[in-house]
Amino acid sequence: MREVAIGDDMIRLGQFLKLADLIDTGGEAKVLIAEGDVTVNGEVDTRRGRQLRPGDVVAVGGRAVRVVA
Repeated sequence: MREVAIGDDMIRLGQFLKLADLIDTGGEAKVLIAEGDVTVNGEVDTRRGRQLRPGDVVAVGGRAVRVVA
């Protein structure tokens, strides 16, 4: 599983998807999240503003990425 470092203690889900190169645009993040295509720690999350912390695992389209500090 690939790991992506964040600069702060937390990051919003929509921002992380772009940082991790799981999506190309913020608009794409909005659609994927709203449609339930994104999971956080194995659970579907439809909140673009969901706060992620180191250790969280985000998955979309069969690709999973762990948040690290």
